[in-house]
Amino acid sequence: CVPSRMAMLTGRHPWQNEVWTNRHVLNSGIPTLAHSMGAAGYRPALIGRMHSVGPDQLHGYCERLVGDHSPNFPAFPNVGAILGQLHGTAGPERTSLRLAGAGQSGYQVHDEAVTAAAVDWLNRLGVQRRAGVDDAPFSLSVGFMLPHPPYVARRADYERHAHSLPPPRKPREYEQETHPFLQRWRATTGLTDTDADETRRARAAYWGLVECVDSMIGEILHALAANDLERDTLVVYTSDHGDMVGEHGLWWKHVFYEESLRVPLIMAWPGRVAAGQRCERVVSALDVTATMLDALAAPALPGSPGRSLLPLLSPGAGSVAWRDEAFSEYCADQYAPDGGESYVRMLRQDEWKLIYYHGLPPQLFNLAEDPDELVDRATDPGCQTLLGDMRARVLRDWQPQRIQARMAQLRAGRDLQARWAGATLPHEPIRWRMQPEMNRLDDD
Repeated sequence: CVPSRMAMLTGRHPWQNEVWTNRHVLNSGIPTLAHSMGAAGYRPALIGRMHSVGPDQLHGYCERLVGDHSPNFPAFPNVGAILGQLHGTAGPERTSLRLAGAGQSGYQVHDEAVTAAAVDWLNRLGVQRRAGVDDAPFSLSVGFMLPHPPYVARRADYERHAHSLPPPRKPREYEQETHPFLQRWRATTGLTDTDADETRRARAAYWGLVECVDSMIGEILHALAANDLERDTLVVYTSDHGDMVGEHGLWWKHVFYEESLRVPLIMAWPGRVAAGQRCERVVSALDVTATMLDALAAPALPGSPGRSLLPLLSPGAGSVAWRDEAFSEYCADQYAPDGGESYVRMLRQDEWKLIYYHGLPPQLFNLAEDPDELVDRATDPGCQTLLGDMRARVLRDWQPQRIQARMAQLRAGRDLQARWAGATLPHEPIRWRMQPEMNRLDDD
């Protein structure tokens, strides 16, 4: 979550930000999307989730409403109690499957508060526009938690899918999964003996949460239109990660199969981007950041390898030179197999995907021929040249041993900060207070 969101903010890879886990703090000296928008004449506002860690909860935003439910400071004490009856269901633990179904999570309550605040913000802006007192360009970032474990949705949303949603298309028993990382990950998280009922309930809740967040976004878009603000407004929807939702016998994120790795990207810009088109090129979150800044004529972010997508969305895009390449990385000293550490990087290059595991064999998939990722080509004699070239590309600017050493340094500092937070209980200026009673699982 945090590495992905901070990468979107700065337009830089996690290794460039030195933000690899949900406990790492983004250096406030690194310029962000919000800084660039501010320099271009906007006063960027943020409502809801950003998952920034540390004392800087703005990172260039001029206004922030309805902050994160999670602590502002790393390793702040007594975090888990906020989920009440659903304790242990937000992360990679088997509990999140056992306690799946109809009910309510505090995450949904948070997102409803975010939606209400965003609608109110747009309504107030509309009043100012109609009064003729504010015609400046505006920028609003809205951050949701959903869809996200706990796999718990309100009764009506859950029941809509509880008995009609098909099972996973790629259940584990239909593949020859032998990779040691994934074997150990399943064992560590208790996924070696999941049953059909758990899978059914968790998937139905997840799809219910997808519908829920879709409805909330609809409320915001309606407010945008009702206040006559949509005519020259670029709207972008994307996410920080996906969810395996039972495919390959896996749940949550933490792995580089497509369900976890790929995220939605929907863009609408009346009169500027033609509706109904679909771009099949390989792009990354860093490119999305560069695209927004390009659209706003804002300064490019220093050190960002992101590329604007606007040329790909314009007439004559077929002649645009574009490198079909994207990276992702997962460096963990908490959520890793056997409770240890893992250093993994993915390279998508054209139709090929390489997953590099430091100290373990790689995986190689051809997504054009094998979109379900059931055939690992890493030992295919005909793929060894390609495998070597892609491995060299992965390691050209990404050094797992250096990252491991740096993460150990950051961990020592974080441990001291945890002692400080426990002793001083620092003020958290932007925090949405989740209450345990917001979380419940209905009796069937």
